[in-house]
Amino acid sequence: MSGVTLENVVKRYGDVQVIHGVDLDIADGEFCVFVGPSGCGKSTLLRMVAGLEETTGGAINIGARDVTRMDPSERGVAMVFQTYALYPHMTVAENMGFGLKMTGHPKSEIDEKVGKASEILKLDDYLKRKPKALSGGQRQRVAIGRAIVRGPEVFLFDEPLSNLDAELRVEMRVEIARLHKEIGATMIYVTHDQVEAMTLADKIVVLRAGNIEQVGAPMDLYRDPDNQFVAGFIGSPAMNFVAGTVNGAGVDTPGAGGALALPMNLPESGRKVTVGMRPEHVQIDPAGDTHLVELTEALGGVSYAYLTAPTGEKLIVEERGDERSSIGDRVGLTVPLERVLLFDAENGLRLR
Repeated sequence: MSGVTLENVVKRYGDVQVIHGVDLDIADGEFCVFVGPSGCGKSTLLRMVAGLEETTGGAINIGARDVTRMDPSERGVAMVFQTYALYPHMTVAENMGFGLKMTGHPKSEIDEKVGKASEILKLDDYLKRKPKALSGGQRQRVAIGRAIVRGPEVFLFDEPLSNLDAELRVEMRVEIARLHKEIGATMIYVTHDQVEAMTLADKIVVLRAGNIEQVGAPMDLYRDPDNQFVAGFIGSPAMNFVAGTVNGAGVDTPGAGGALALPMNLPESGRKVTVGMRPEHVQIDPAGDTHLVELTEALGGVSYAYLTAPTGEKLIVEERGDERSSIGDRVGLTVPLERVLLFDAENGLRLR
């Protein structure tokens, strides 16, 4: 297995530049997730690693090899796509072994590798079936098995779960996490779903408009985001943001119910800031009357209350326990100051 290094990688389509000098180190055996909104460049970057997109500038290294100008077949990677791309006339076993058959491997070796992959993915009972006789999750496991059989240095996943229903997505997340733990391969995984990123990744790369916003372990990005974009993208439901103004040793935030004496070094008085609070950190004060409950979502062990502040700003608050707010209630907020994050209102950078 091998790590992957990107050095000042650039991608242009004519005069339009979509990847802007990306530098990234992915360690051998690491599970790295590219995450970001649609159009941020995550799939383009993955396809550049695979060799399916030409690299305009910079270098891509897999292990000790510079693969920037190599054909996809020479790079030692295997890719699992959003669509399963299985041959409908072939059985599961034939689909999984087809790549090795085309490169002239003996049948005994193909059968051995298909057998090992099917055992890992629990496909032994389906080897003689054709894709039409499989569920969506089973087809995706076959596509992953086809990649395993090739014995690549790096596995590449391009939104492999987006065609599955919610229950199967959870099941396949567990399968992929188990697979990574079992075979220990370097994996790069692209998704727009930050829940997938948080649950699968050793390292998350947050992308926006072809640039890396932040790289780090999932909980590091959750607890210590560098800017407002990352803070709002990582976490579900998304972080609440309300406008504030620095006033001496505190921040005036009408949207959060008043002045906050934050335990940090504040910028000069009068400076406009954005205050960030996660739904799970804010608490509803039933004795207050500043915020209107517009909607509640009861999900069993947890509920989400959608509030409108006196300023018109919208907030989401997580509620647990037996006593929960109802639509039409007027409530106050209790904000734990040590959980509050502060951002520059103009450029969105974190103020620490």
